[in-house]
Amino acid sequence: IRDRDNAFDEAELAAFVRRVNERLERDTDDLAFCCEPKLDGLAVSLVYEQGRLVRGATRGDGRTGEGITTNLRTLRSIPLRLRGDDIPERVEVRGEVYISHSGFEALNARARETGGKVFANPRNAAAGSLRQLDPRITATRPLEFCAYQTLRDDDPDATHSAQLARLRDYGFRTSIELTVVAGTAGLLDYCRQLGEKRERLDYDIDGAVFK
Repeated sequence: IRDRDNAFDEAELAAFVRRVNERLERDTDDLAFCCEPKLDGLAVSLVYEQGRLVRGATRGDGRTGEGITTNLRTLRSIPLRLRGDDIPERVEVRGEVYISHSGFEALNARARETGGKVFANPRNAAAGSLRQLDPRITATRPLEFCAYQTLRDDDPDATHSAQLARLRDYGFRTSIELTVVAGTAGLLDYCRQLGEKRERLDYDIDGAVFK
């Protein structure tokens, strides 16, 4: 069941939960949702075959992106080989590449000292860093990767939160703000708590994602 609508207030959020329950033919408001911040970075897709990273690209328009495998290999938060014993033959891992506030400040401070390019915001810095023709330049940028989805033909996990736990076993980072809540009340409480701590987060977000 997929519903990609955006919700901007309590009524729209309640309507979203109601639609999902109707499609699942449920009549209670206790459906579990996996919640995490929507990072404001660059969406990328990583393909692993026999546990090895073989291809990386931007998500682009969802169908066509840019191949940036060599540059993505320079990120320490992207494993070149998956950990563990239960490694699938082929798996796609999706996530967000971003630069933290502290990393962005350090990057621009270094640029000012050396006469380099000063970036306007962390998102532009992340996008420009990933599109560098020289991967050695990408390697010097404070890029981070946060995984938020996995796709495999023989997926053994029944829930999205279980899939994310498996990604952590593989060696990926997932959001530390990730949690599971129940029903509309749980989603509203998550939004409230995330809003209260938003200014203290060391990275930019543009909302929350509920799955």
